[in-house]
Amino acid sequence: MESVGTWWMWGVFALIVVVMLAADLFLFNGGKQHKVSLKEAAGWSVAWVSAALLFNAGLWWYLKDTAGIAIANEKATQFLTGYLVEKSLAVDNVFVWMMVFSFFAVPLELQRRVLLYGIVGAIVMRTVMIFTGSWLIQEFHWILYLFGAFLIVTGIKMLWFAEHDPDLGKNPVIRWVRNHYPITEKLEGERFFVTRDGVRHATPLLLALVLVEISDVIFAVDSIPAIFAITTDPFIVLTSNLFAILGLRAMYFLLADLGDRFALLKYGLAAILLFIGTKMLIVEWIKIPIGISLGVIAAILTLSVALSLRHTAKQE
Repeated sequence: MESVGTWWMWGVFALIVVVMLAADLFLFNGGKQHKVSLKEAAGWSVAWVSAALLFNAGLWWYLKDTAGIAIANEKATQFLTGYLVEKSLAVDNVFVWMMVFSFFAVPLELQRRVLLYGIVGAIVMRTVMIFTGSWLIQEFHWILYLFGAFLIVTGIKMLWFAEHDPDLGKNPVIRWVRNHYPITEKLEGERFFVTRDGVRHATPLLLALVLVEISDVIFAVDSIPAIFAITTDPFIVLTSNLFAILGLRAMYFLLADLGDRFALLKYGLAAILLFIGTKMLIVEWIKIPIGISLGVIAAILTLSVALSLRHTAKQE
């Protein structure tokens, strides 16, 4: 599939991802047990967003000199729109993580390691899914219409079940693990496995990790078709998607104490999915400019956040 990404651009992006993950893990104690402070989460959030914006600025500057200002503006806007879509849809994933950790009574100081493995798993999984999706679109262009219909159904489902939380105890994967593997009654620090009387036991922290990975798969199935509505360029799709994912842990800890303040955000996310799905279905007759798409998505997200804060203030 046609892409602005050259071999060295793919290499630079891969290096950026590795360096950022390594810095989080080794330089800032990302792999050690500790409670993430609001200041630390805010700092990392600013760092991740800044890295994404700097990458986009570098991409625009390079394309301006090599492909012209029109192409540079188009691709930079596509990246920013895709990043905003993925970032906004990821908020719902963050709320699911909150429920998972609450269900297994995992304290904040033990959550960071689980999320680290979850983010790494999401990076690998989404990379595979995006390249697979790019190949499918190249071979079967009509699949974009299936993506659009799927997003509309997902948006309607999100609206319908906005007030319902999933019953994590009935998750079939968790039930299978419990039936086939001995599970400790309590957490054992950051360990996923412990040995007792010669028998290896899994800990509730492993079950939390399993649910985090499952939620990543579910939300990837929703969000990846959404970004293909913005652009089918695999370089733009992958870079904007992964930059949004890389900042998820920081955003989680930033929102950990504020989750109840965004009660109406799910309705905004559902509206975004409905808009993107409709955009994909009518593309043969009406092509919505990328700038308008960016404005609509930003407006929906801003309005839903503002209404959520107002709703919370009235309740208090």
